[in-house]
Amino acid sequence: MPLVLAPDVLVNASVALGEAPQRVVDRLLTLGAGETAVSGWVLERTEAMLRAVPTFKADAVGPHVAHISSLVTLVTPSETYGPDAWQDALVATAKAAGADRVLTDHPDLLETGFVDGIEFMACEAFLVEATMPPPPPTKTP
Repeated sequence: MPLVLAPDVLVNASVALGEAPQRVVDRLLTLGAGETAVSGWVLERTEAMLRAVPTFKADAVGPHVAHISSLVTLVTPSETYGPDAWQDALVATAKAAGADRVLTDHPDLLETGFVDGIEFMACEAFLVEATMPPPPPTKTP
């Protein structure tokens, strides 16, 4: 099942090395090739946020976002959204990707939990879940 990465995860993974977002992005973009989806809205927000980080070199932003784009599946929701429409844009992205989860560390989104069948999940929770062994097989009568 594909997962959607929110812009905050991509930005945090780009600037906070060693933290949960970087570990999530590394795991999904290197081990789970093709399982991660984003939309143009996600990439636009990621670029805008990186441009606002004073320590991120301005001339590196474009190539960095292009590299992210090359490692994910780009989906196109049926509607367009403004820069502040995080919840709606991410739910639409997840639906366009056939995903049931959006990975984010955005507190407002995490507080909502589920929206229209889409779960907003924290990076730390995803990492814990990803390291858990699968459940034992069930016995059939």
